[in-house]
Amino acid sequence: MLAEIDVVIIGAGVIGLATACEIAQGKKEVFVFEKNRTFGLETSSRNSEVIHAGIYHPEDSLKAKLCVEGKSLLYQLCDKHNIAYKMSGKIIVAADEDEISWLEKLYEQGRKNGVDDLVLLSRTELKKLEPNIEARAGLLSPSSGILDSYTLLKFLYSEAREKGVEFVFDTEVIGIERVGAKYKVQIKDRDGISVFVAYVVVNCAGLNSDMIAQLAGIDIAKAGYRLHYCKGEYFNLSSKYRNVVNRLIYPVPEQAGHGIHWRQGLDGSVLLGPSAYYVEAIDYVVDETHKQYFYNSAKRFLPFIELEDLAPESAGIRPKLKGPGEGFRDFVITHEEKAGFPGLVNLIGIESPGLTAAPAIARYVGRMVAELFD
Repeated sequence: MLAEIDVVIIGAGVIGLATACEIAQGKKEVFVFEKNRTFGLETSSRNSEVIHAGIYHPEDSLKAKLCVEGKSLLYQLCDKHNIAYKMSGKIIVAADEDEISWLEKLYEQGRKNGVDDLVLLSRTELKKLEPNIEARAGLLSPSSGILDSYTLLKFLYSEAREKGVEFVFDTEVIGIERVGAKYKVQIKDRDGISVFVAYVVVNCAGLNSDMIAQLAGIDIAKAGYRLHYCKGEYFNLSSKYRNVVNRLIYPVPEQAGHGIHWRQGLDGSVLLGPSAYYVEAIDYVVDETHKQYFYNSAKRFLPFIELEDLAPESAGIRPKLKGPGEGFRDFVITHEEKAGFPGLVNLIGIESPGLTAAPAIARYVGRMVAELFD
């Protein structure tokens, strides 16, 4: 007879970890399978570590609602468990007159989403806050910030284990089959292939979440679940730029991302990035030839930077549902009962603001799973 588990979570990024913590509170037996050697090695640890306010996304979208809720929960979590963060604030800048209308649109969007602390800044007001920034106007988000994402991941992992969650690393899910009222899940590890049964399967597989959905029997083309990999690179600036600017500085958003921004980390190091361009395969190599692009992009509002002070730092991949040139796509967080897969919960396209939204996403999924056991 096959071993039976209440809930299987596939993926141990920040979403899988937070979700495991949430579900385990309901005294469920939870196993997390992760193909990598440990938690949080992909999108969760290869990002800007920014705590977003919830400005960019359409009203009533999951991205907007869960970001606004998640920001509040995340700050509470950091305070309670001594996870390092800094509510530095963020200014989105208009480098020329034509971009000012974008700031006004973002201000209105943010207000609709419940972000009630936004302030439009004139050039003079901006200069008072950040004398070294050159821009025509700005939009201040005082409650945006940065956090130590590794400490957050480590805390969630420890918390989940304390609640009885079992983690199985270096283990790939290679088969999911609906059998009666349960799922037969096939896994592959260094010892070979084994099978067990789960009542509920939660797909938090990040960059591979569309493939896991397909494995379970979902037609991902028909469902609109196919992911597009969008690469973002970072360049760092030499230490002489420390404390030249106090806040996160963003340009108006680009088509695939939020644009090359300025971020001073908790350790004082200064990063520019990320870029955003679609790729066919996952790799984390930073292309040094992109240095000029970073310099040109940042120079528009950071006139003091010098080309020779930029050095390649790191890269990450976003799992986007939106393809090149396409319109807004929201997070997919859904119980697939209507598609004929009761007990399967898919989370697909969890990119920015996924880190900020993680505690709220976990609650959202936790409620879904609790209903399945009622």
